[in-house]
Amino acid sequence: MQEKSETMTRPVAKLSQQALEQIRARIVDGTLALGEAISETSLAASLQVSKTPVREALQELKREGLVQIFPKRGTFVFEASPELVRELSDFRLVLETAALDRAMVEAWGQLVDHLEPIVAEMHDAVAKADFARYRLLDAALHRGIIKYCGNSFLRDAHAAIEFRVQALRTRLSTAAENNNRTMSEHEALIKAIADRNSPRALEILRHHISQTRESYLSQMR
Repeated sequence: MQEKSETMTRPVAKLSQQALEQIRARIVDGTLALGEAISETSLAASLQVSKTPVREALQELKREGLVQIFPKRGTFVFEASPELVRELSDFRLVLETAALDRAMVEAWGQLVDHLEPIVAEMHDAVAKADFARYRLLDAALHRGIIKYCGNSFLRDAHAAIEFRVQALRTRLSTAAENNNRTMSEHEALIKAIADRNSPRALEILRHHISQTRESYLSQMR
């Protein structure tokens, strides 16, 4: 009886946040398929919460672009399309190059100190064929560029697309040859950053995002 009482008195906001994080993780890691219908009842049961926190979590996921909610039809995981991949990639190109350009000026030393260990871990993950870990580190590297840009608007804009980018990366960055290619690009990027060669670093980042876009589109075909 005491356990039930404690469960019932947990703040709804906390339950909603926990539901948000867990449902988001299921979308990002591929547990929930793109376009899959989402049952509030099933999610509530699996998360051991009522429907209210799940419903609130789904509204936030809608704002993040991870789910689509259609009146009288239900809630679905977002669907990937060539148009979405192109638009996200174009937006990333603008955001990340602007962020890197600023970070190289505003916080160069911190940026290098933050990125070098990530790239070293990425190299280890590729060597061990641990591609799930590699994709998480890939996300961390790009997040690091945004982190040190010193511009809250760039950070907010990146946060608005970050989880959709991660969800696509999970599903489309699966071939070993693609991971080997991106690893080389990441290593070249961190070398240019460490050398304080902004033009070269920006050139590599543009090429990297463009190549990733074409790789994703090729797999979708």
